[in-house]
Amino acid sequence: MDVDEFHSPEADMENEGSKREGTKRGRKPGRKAKSDMKAKLERSRQSARECRARKKLRYQYLEELVANREKAVFALHRELEQYRQWAKEIDEGKVPEGVLKLIENEKIKKNENE
Repeated sequence: MDVDEFHSPEADMENEGSKREGTKRGRKPGRKAKSDMKAKLERSRQSARECRARKKLRYQYLEELVANREKAVFALHRELEQYRQWAKEIDEGKVPEGVLKLIENEKIKKNENE
């Protein structure tokens, strides 16, 4: 057996390594440009500003919604209290003025619909 025919595994590794040197793929660590980092940071800051603005608008909307519902609840409480007062007056044998006005308004609405 000649020495020329003898293949060593080390020789194969050296040949493969030289073939792959120019074909490395992917990002190389530590190669990012500072301008890219600055642009990325600015995009991140802008995104955070937009997020805070959306959050602020969402809370304003919810506060308005709560305020409107509270107004409706207070109006219903006043109406309920008025009906209770009228019921007491009717139980005492009195005819409240508000009831007469309410009945008149209902008659007018009924006549308009017919």
